[in-house]
Amino acid sequence: MAEEHPARAASFKSRECVHNHDKEGWLSLYAENAVIEDPIGVSPLDKAGKGYGTPEEREAFWERNIANSDIKITIHKSYACGNECANIVTLNIIINLGEKKLSQQVDGIFTYEVNDAGKLLSLRGFWEFDEAMKAMKTIE
Repeated sequence: MAEEHPARAASFKSRECVHNHDKEGWLSLYAENAVIEDPIGVSPLDKAGKGYGTPEEREAFWERNIANSDIKITIHKSYACGNECANIVTLNIIINLGEKKLSQQVDGIFTYEVNDAGKLLSLRGFWEFDEAMKAMKTIE
């Protein structure tokens, strides 16, 4: 998968930042008015279903969903066109809860849209929350 497409490059950089726990690098990928919907719609992760559309909300998203987790993102396929790309991915997640850890696998499609400067305007996760919860298990 060639990285030269701006949206694909941003998606790969996002993955790199998540893998390296690079919060500042990850937040710097987003335009001021960018929106994260992960997953899209109403869920326990986004009770209003409107996404995270301010710098403060995106930082809170990181703190709630990424900071205390080890996430390995495998991109199986990436399709880029226009100023967007769609990645078919598997997320293997270990959630650290102190003495207890949870393991979860999420399969989905994640789309990334960039502006002319290559900054992310949107990150949208197409995955089913209930299915992901069924796959969660406690590990030692």
